[in-house]
Amino acid sequence: MTSLGEARELLREFPVVDGHNDLPWALRKQVRYDLDARDIAVHQNAHLHTDIPRLREGGVGAQYWSVYVRSDLPDAVPATLEQIDCVRQLLARYPADLAPALTAAEMETARGEGRIASLMGAEGGHSIGCSLGTLRGLYGLGVRYMTLTHNDNNPWADSATDEPGVGGLSAFGREVVREMNRLGMLVDLSHVAATTMRDALDATSAPVIFSHSSARAVCDHPRNIPDDVLERLPGNGGVAMVTFVPKFVLQAAVDWTLAADENMRAHGLHHLDTTPEAMKVHRAFEERNPRPVATVSTVADHLDHMREVAGIDHLGIGGDYDGTAFTPDGLNDVSGYPNLIAELLDRGWSKPDLAKLTWQNSVRVLGAAEDVARDLQVTRGPSNATIEELDG
Repeated sequence: MTSLGEARELLREFPVVDGHNDLPWALRKQVRYDLDARDIAVHQNAHLHTDIPRLREGGVGAQYWSVYVRSDLPDAVPATLEQIDCVRQLLARYPADLAPALTAAEMETARGEGRIASLMGAEGGHSIGCSLGTLRGLYGLGVRYMTLTHNDNNPWADSATDEPGVGGLSAFGREVVREMNRLGMLVDLSHVAATTMRDALDATSAPVIFSHSSARAVCDHPRNIPDDVLERLPGNGGVAMVTFVPKFVLQAAVDWTLAADENMRAHGLHHLDTTPEAMKVHRAFEERNPRPVATVSTVADHLDHMREVAGIDHLGIGGDYDGTAFTPDGLNDVSGYPNLIAELLDRGWSKPDLAKLTWQNSVRVLGAAEDVARDLQVTRGPSNATIEELDG
């Protein structure tokens, strides 16, 4: 059997838990949640990285759907609720394929049923509006992780891609982490500054995740994880989910992206814009400046390093599909995961280790967060602290 055949066989038993997919944001931007216009029951290759046929082809068994909204939106909380509603509409529309999941046990049930466990992650602390009550509201609606920041700082946490603000986490930021622990909501440290990563690891009593980040030692981008933080994951029990975004995994792509982003701004466009108009600008720039191309091997290099530093029990996958304009060759869309598993098989990764990477680690970390929450709720009630009280 070829490595690709072995990979597909492994994924039938231990499918991929992907930590981050931006399909809801793509549906918002492209068709304002008109699911008839983007029926993911059929191939949507011309518009999206994600649809059910390609999720099946890729061996995806669980997906954290990002309910991301931009941090510069004036009404981030209601926009986040609209994103949650989008996921709920998807679950209602495709019940034979997508199974709502709130717990590790429900992820396993979905796997047994042959359905794709569907969870939600809020990408950025701006989605709670500095309100712990709103945080609890998101949890009640099914959100099972929150990324502490997106690309910009918020009043209580520093982002990897902004100037230092509070120096990591403020006192209120640490209270957010503690309340997430009490709820059983995973603390996601993708997008945050290294100072915030370290502060969160100091504050948390539950395992953390990085829903879509790679290794800074392999590609020096602030969105990636420094080795000293990776080294802390065994003690914490957390999971770092490698991402596929070329500008985070290939150094040449980092440099190219800086120039491409400047070109977007020169045309009056946001550098993360993926509308047809923006993509025309991107393509014109690329014609003049050929884009460095990441590959499956590029991503595997990150996993090899992360495994060496953090250990096999602390790795996962978070592709960031439909949240990036470009993808690596061989990982063009959600059907590509078998190519990565085949590459790792060729590098000598064992099938038990790959089962941990694809399924077991990510299910375990959610279950561990649930266990911590169960204990904390015996001794502590909901926090009603405010940012004004704690941060002055």
